[in-house]
Amino acid sequence: MQAIHDGTRWMLRLDDGQDLLETLGRFATTEKVTAAAVVFGIGMFRAATFGYWDGTQYRPEELTVPHEVVALHGTIARAEGVPSIHLHGAVAGPDHRLVGGHLLRATVGVLQEVLIEEFPGRTFGRPLVESWGLRMLDLEPPADP
Repeated sequence: MQAIHDGTRWMLRLDDGQDLLETLGRFATTEKVTAAAVVFGIGMFRAATFGYWDGTQYRPEELTVPHEVVALHGTIARAEGVPSIHLHGAVAGPDHRLVGGHLLRATVGVLQEVLIEEFPGRTFGRPLVESWGLRMLDLEPPADP
């Protein structure tokens, strides 16, 4: 992975075979990014799993054929002391049809270009909201003891 930093912006290039969520989590840990928006991402996934939230759980759809990433966006927060990456996206397959939703996992194919906008001095939380069974973004979580 390559990364450059300019003010509050980070431009990343992930490489073929990298696990997208794992790599973004390592980036957030290394660079101490605790509050950020993933503004966009483009590139290719060699494999990915998208989920559709049906109100109680994610219904996954696994893609095993490479797809072009036409949209990728989300947030970086903290949950239980570690980075929490929440991404949604859309990809186009060889038939030019779009598939998308909540990104559960993805392996980069060729490359992935990602722009991240950081909120310096802030930490976003992602506590579990029991009534939904989901971790939801908290823009002003209580300070860690």
